[in-house]
Amino acid sequence: MKDPWRACLLVCVGVSLHGRPASGGHPADQPPNILVILADDLGFGDVACYNPDAKVSTPHLDRLARQGMRFTDAHSAATVCTPTRYSLLTGRMCFRTGYRSVFTGAGGPCLIPPERLTIAEMLKQAGYHTAMVGKWHVGMTFYDTDGVAIHDGSRDAIERIDFTRRVAGGPLDQGFDRFFGTVCCPTTDWLYAFLDDDRVPVPPTGPIDKSPYPTDDYTRDFRPGFAAPGFDASAVDLVFLDKSKAFLRSHRARHPDRPFFLFHATQAVHLPSIPAAPFRGQTQAGPHGDFIHELDWIVGELMQTLDELGVADDTLVVFCSDNGPEVPTVIAMRRDYSHDGARPWRGVKRDQWEGGHRTPWIVRWPGKVAPGSASSQLISTTDLMATCAAVVGYDLPGDAAEDSYNMLPVLLGEQGEPSLRPYLLQQTMGDKLSIRVGDWKYIDHVGSGGNDYDRDDTRWSMTPYALPDTAPDAPGQLYDLAADPGETTNLFSRRPEVVARLKSQLDAAIRQGRTAPLR
Repeated sequence: MKDPWRACLLVCVGVSLHGRPASGGHPADQPPNILVILADDLGFGDVACYNPDAKVSTPHLDRLARQGMRFTDAHSAATVCTPTRYSLLTGRMCFRTGYRSVFTGAGGPCLIPPERLTIAEMLKQAGYHTAMVGKWHVGMTFYDTDGVAIHDGSRDAIERIDFTRRVAGGPLDQGFDRFFGTVCCPTTDWLYAFLDDDRVPVPPTGPIDKSPYPTDDYTRDFRPGFAAPGFDASAVDLVFLDKSKAFLRSHRARHPDRPFFLFHATQAVHLPSIPAAPFRGQTQAGPHGDFIHELDWIVGELMQTLDELGVADDTLVVFCSDNGPEVPTVIAMRRDYSHDGARPWRGVKRDQWEGGHRTPWIVRWPGKVAPGSASSQLISTTDLMATCAAVVGYDLPGDAAEDSYNMLPVLLGEQGEPSLRPYLLQQTMGDKLSIRVGDWKYIDHVGSGGNDYDRDDTRWSMTPYALPDTAPDAPGQLYDLAADPGETTNLFSRRPEVVARLKSQLDAAIRQGRTAPLR
């Protein structure tokens, strides 16, 4: 249900076709504001409180961790951005949609159909004022001058867009009251322009001029797309920050008694690494180090805004990343600055190994989450939806958030061991899957599932990081993460009974269409 008038009516009577704002879980006396900050391509080793050898200081993220809970076994739902974002918004693994790529340009339609409940719509039904700022990347529908949907991710398709028309399928059609951001990757796509709600107010007028920007190993993946006048690739995150601050201030002034949900999805630290002018040269770790520094500062600015508005104690803050660090970034940072964004894990973005999806995850909720706490609970970005539902007392229906587990007991210190999750699924861009049960991890394919570690003919070859294959004839991989956290020894052939058990669980999870318990 995406009809705002009907949603409003149903909230008023306390009933919804999807579920209902009702008792359940451990809702706060007054529902908290919720701020979710999703970083882009930020690795486990990029944050100082996760990596003592990090070459970039992250004082604001470190402070956030001291004020709340730091998860050490947290995972993005996928090893690339589009499927992770779908999973965060819906609480459902993206491989279940059948989509096997990431969106570019005017690609679409939206992966989320009108009938599917999203976290934003759920919170809106629960009385929240909802907004998103930043990178969408779950698909939209642009139209040509004849009103025909384009759904074409090529560069040439940008020239066919009729920018006088509404863009369909975006955040406003998925439960958000407000949106400002970009349809896909803000600075590495065919369309360099902002959307304001469901329109492009300043359309592109020609090819982007890349001459003002550096050309080095840290500006890879900077596509020659079409740009709106005045679009500054180095200032995108500052624009996003200003828009989020404006929403928070406006909400506080106009709706002081209503909780808000703000989803702030950054460009940082996705390639190209072009930090804004005030941050250049501010670290000893080059442009990407400066970019991480900028991201950390942005988090600090958002926290300071909450303080200034007097709502910090009433706000649940979640910080996480959409996947592990990018290939060229990791290679260049290891080479130039001895900084490893994936440390201590094997693999990077796109890889099924831990470095591709084990990411920072920090939660602050004053008076509820114990400051300075840490959790080894297994958690996924899919879990955000069921957790927020429990926080606000919303009864999720059975046909929503099928892969989402309620982590509120963990946040409240009521759940230590064992894990709330009996198992965890992971996916790559090509829908290659793995399953984690306790310390056992079964990968249902050979190789990384994403990057090619056999190619040695490019500057960005991953062959120096390839490990010997200890089971070259095996059709899959099995690792004991307790004994072998670096995933160096494939036990597929040595422990066939474990392989059979985990393979059976994975097949059942696919067949049943869900991993969370039936509601």
